[in-house]
Amino acid sequence: MTAVYSSAAPAFVAVDWGTSSFRAWLMAGDGTELAESRGGEGMLHCATSGFAPVLADHLAKLGASADVPVLICGMAGARQGWAEAPYLHTPTRLDALHAGAIRVATDGDVRILPGLAQARPDQPDVMRGEETQLLGVTEPDFSGIVCIPGTHSKWIRIDAGAVIDFATYMTGELFAVISQHSILVHAVEPGGSGAEDGGPFRAGLASILAAPTSLTSALFRLRAAQLLGFEQRSDGAARLSGLLIGAEIADARARFGAELPLRLIGAGRLGQLYREALAVTGFDVNECDAEQASRRGLIKAARQIWGARF
Repeated sequence: MTAVYSSAAPAFVAVDWGTSSFRAWLMAGDGTELAESRGGEGMLHCATSGFAPVLADHLAKLGASADVPVLICGMAGARQGWAEAPYLHTPTRLDALHAGAIRVATDGDVRILPGLAQARPDQPDVMRGEETQLLGVTEPDFSGIVCIPGTHSKWIRIDAGAVIDFATYMTGELFAVISQHSILVHAVEPGGSGAEDGGPFRAGLASILAAPTSLTSALFRLRAAQLLGFEQRSDGAARLSGLLIGAEIADARARFGAELPLRLIGAGRLGQLYREALAVTGFDVNECDAEQASRRGLIKAARQIWGARF
């Protein structure tokens, strides 16, 4: 799908290439979006079809000429991706991401931004794609916390524009595994996402915040409460979501504190649930759109790489 917004001259193509999705924007030098193209050809799809043909197809949809450079963030730079863009190790400044970009051996000027690695034996962690969102929503002197909800939620501590500490929580993946492959399959309606507001979500949140170490017991109580007639299966997804999000936030609060300003990079109902949960736990939240964060980060990095075009 392609949408044209302006007739300004193209400067570069910004690409956010995830595990299961592809998004590209033809950008003017002033940051105006000229066109967009998106699809489901993520890294998993390209493992069999190849990356270059997918990119070429989307560039054609965008109407991008062969001399327009391309900057990519996300899983295309993973070890299993198109070409591995080695991690930058923390602590690292976000405005130095462009220095770690690699050039792909293909037609045209195509580059992939690196991910970030926390190479500590006590707290090993990695991210790929989120670093570009961080660049997009922070200023060079920003100090604070950033939360990025998702299948693998990220919490990041930034000091004067440098990432110094981060943690990943498998909250979204745990929701899927528990609701589909555990005894709680009988407590959560098929297709339930947990992205509902109201009493059950808040009850699950309050329960786990009151006793953050009781998660595994609280999960079983969710099933027991339904068997004994205290709760309904229709509320199971929302309550499970409250328990898992609450456990994540409780641990992150203990690790990072709640005194610094927090920027939430969210989208849709999941972002709203996190905003509600974060407010309950005492965070001062400033919410940013996830897709805009990626696009803005790519623009900032592109200006560092191809400054003469902007």
